Amino acid sequence: MNVLVTGGAGFIGANLVRPLLDQGYRVWVLDDFSTGQKEYLAGLDIQVVKGDIRHADTVTQAVEGMSSVIHLAAQTGVPGSLQNPHHDCEVNVIGTLNLLEACRHAGVGRFVFASSNAPLGRQPPPVTEDKAPLPISPYGASKLAGEGYCLAYHGSWGLNTVVLRFANVYGPYSAHKSSVVTKFFRDILTTGQVTIDGDGQQTRDFIYAGDLCQAILLALKSDAGGEVFQIATGVETSIQKLAEMVQEVTGTPVAVRHGPARQGDIRKNYSAVGKVRVVLGWEPRVALCRGLELTWRWIRQQGERR
Repeated sequence: MNVLVTGGAGFIGANLVRPLLDQGYRVWVLDDFSTGQKEYLAGLDIQVVKGDIRHADTVTQAVEGMSSVIHLAAQTGVPGSLQNPHHDCEVNVIGTLNLLEACRHAGVGRFVFASSNAPLGRQPPPVTEDKAPLPISPYGASKLAGEGYCLAYHGSWGLNTVVLRFANVYGPYSAHKSSVVTKFFRDILTTGQVTIDGDGQQTRDFIYAGDLCQAILLALKSDAGGEVFQIATGVETSIQKLAEMVQEVTGTPVAVRHGPARQGDIRKNYSAVGKVRVVLGWEPRVALCRGLELTWRWIRQQGERR
């Protein structure tokens, strides 16, 4: 019942540690706080270790005594990987390898790895677990390497690894993020206009953080090992449509401008989630319109507290 959450002070981590505590787990967090927010963990009965997953000794100490590890810490996103591919590789590949090695030697029973659809890259949607990865960005390549190491550690040493490919996650505790939902809400609050990268016809599969955390909890409790699961809603939404929905939720009609398309972006992307439904018994519950309302409520509350 001792669980280490790497990157536990980040967006997904802050959403995850709360249901872990509610279900009786003893939670440790390893975070270097380069992007994680200490205030997200304030008042919680958890142990926090400041450290970098690129440092093998730090990871070894953090993993000791854990029954499971949920690996969320990462260089997240395509833009950062384009700006500094070496850093992206060091964090996402070497950091993951450090954790897997530490888990192997410490006898950790389960390792849940946060991946994304970026490894699949150049694939016609809907994407599935059995399609050949064709990454189009360094971020996709580094996440694919992490997936490969997870599967190899299961095959070679029997470590029960589960790879979860997250769709586009949104929800509370995302104020520091540059993801599109948070960016749109922030733009409305600060500039009164929304900027769309490209023509807005690119599509994504948006999943609410609470639903995602339930999938992680099910993976943590399952007997699955050496498996990959798409964690998404199966619903394709254009960025243009998202901008319209955000305006409806905020009740604020705003100007919409278009900037240049982002390099390395997947054009159309959504997932088929049949495998995770059957194997883990997981089902997304929160519709996009409701999830946007909950996210907007949280963002407004943060502004009022300041």
